[in-house]
Amino acid sequence: MSDKLKSIVFAIGMGLICGVLLTTAATALQDIQQKNMLNDRRKNILLAVDLVSREKTYTPDEIARLYKENISKMAVSPDGTIVSPDVAETDKNLLPVYLFTKDENIQAYIIPIESQGLWGKIYAYMAIAADGSTIAGFTVYKHSETPGLGGEIDTQWFQEKFEGKKIIDQTGNFVSVAIAKGEAEKKVPDEKLPHYVDGISGATLTGKYLTQGLQKTLSEYEPVSVSFRKNRLKCRMQEEQPWCETDETDQN
Repeated sequence: MSDKLKSIVFAIGMGLICGVLLTTAATALQDIQQKNMLNDRRKNILLAVDLVSREKTYTPDEIARLYKENISKMAVSPDGTIVSPDVAETDKNLLPVYLFTKDENIQAYIIPIESQGLWGKIYAYMAIAADGSTIAGFTVYKHSETPGLGGEIDTQWFQEKFEGKKIIDQTGNFVSVAIAKGEAEKKVPDEKLPHYVDGISGATLTGKYLTQGLQKTLSEYEPVSVSFRKNRLKCRMQEEQPWCETDETDQN
């Protein structure tokens, strides 16, 4: 066998070996990656309702325990009714929602946010207090924005700006929440300040796209927010999971 042929056979052999090793590694790591992604999403849901600290490190078991003790994944119908997540698997019109319950009462409901950003999708969670109008927390857990500019959306200072903001105006009409082009106090009339947060310097388009994404998502969940605002939603705990229903006596 000539030296040239030996080199070709060696290269092909190394290529096959490397391919097999990479495929094996990717398969073996896939399960770990899925668990890490699940743990990260759960941590951000807990963070949105202030059940974990940004400064503290938690083990996956601690996150799983806190999530199980406090959070229930449910689904929302187009009319604002909260139903079992099992129904959502067969009805694609239902939206996912996470309930934070304490002492058998809903403290907040957490909405998954998927918004367009400047360079890709922005994934986040927004917690709305049980009054159906006040933002209790906001966390961003995945994005492709520019570090130091639009990437500031995943920082604590920016996300804390959302806490206490209102998604309805003084007359009770839905207005969502928006990101100002700069400091909200300098750019927005006083009557609209409850619905605006400070923008990020050099990230006007990221703020614009995220504002549009929040508007779209919050409007989709507006029926369930209306139910909370009218105090019509009654929930109680069972051993396995909570269930919620509309109290007909409170609808008038």
